[in-house]
Amino acid sequence: MEPLSIRGLHKSFGGPAVLAGLTFALRPGECYGLLGPNGAGKTTTLRCALGLTRPDGGEIRLAGLPVPERAREARARVGIVPQMDNLDPDFTVAENLLVYGRYFGLADRAVRARIPQLLDFAGLAGRAEAKISTLSGGMKRRLTLARALVNDPDLLFLDEPTTGLDPQARHLIWERLKQLLAQGKTVLLTTHFMDEAERLCHRLAILDRGRLIAEGSPREVIAAHIEPEVIEVYGEPGEMSAAAWARDEAAQFATRVELAGETAFCYVTESRPLLRHLADRRGLRYLHRPANLEDVFLKLTGRDLRD
Repeated sequence: MEPLSIRGLHKSFGGPAVLAGLTFALRPGECYGLLGPNGAGKTTTLRCALGLTRPDGGEIRLAGLPVPERAREARARVGIVPQMDNLDPDFTVAENLLVYGRYFGLADRAVRARIPQLLDFAGLAGRAEAKISTLSGGMKRRLTLARALVNDPDLLFLDEPTTGLDPQARHLIWERLKQLLAQGKTVLLTTHFMDEAERLCHRLAILDRGRLIAEGSPREVIAAHIEPEVIEVYGEPGEMSAAAWARDEAAQFATRVELAGETAFCYVTESRPLLRHLADRRGLRYLHRPANLEDVFLKLTGRDLRD
């Protein structure tokens, strides 16, 4: 059984379509990423999948149940980490877990028995009686993840789980998510961090304007949509600008060139000719690297800012 299946999903809010025939499905035990710029339809997709927003058309099955018809029953089998922490500041760490368990009809005794295990998993051992106001941002995020596991779900929805966290906290969250995947749980992840998606996702989809424009493993998506190597060229202050150099010379060496401010991104299938040329150019600095998921994302969705 597919943990989540979406077929031909449509939704608009009186204007242009927010979702325009979206189709994808999760496989058991995988981390599936939903990537896209602001306004691409990620949050609306999650809300429709959970039965919180009624779609205009299409079919959704969550935990094998039709949504929105049996959404409440389906949500009982899902753990959710929302984009913004919504912990209750009036309760202690343990009380937040206890009260959340009641939403699923779990007995207090059963939840209390699980609290030490959940807090240990979240790196919060010894914090059961702490007030929420005393926790750091990283601690609150880890507690929200622990709370999502109160009902021992097979499927987790994680909406930008590491936004605003420092590198140490991000890496701890990543490690915990890998542990959950190793236990056979399925994860639907939205993130704006391309390195996070490359690390965690078995497969991912890039959305733009409510449509799926690329899908596959991170390596498959990179191989299918972008040249294998990138050389970023920067002009030294007061000397040749990268834009002027790219305009006059880059095309003879690069398959494709994109300008962003004073940086020329040169996408190449064979890097040696361009590297030899740059070695003789004064006033230019450069960085040579493999193409990555961020390159694909920017190529497919553009570099313009989305609000």
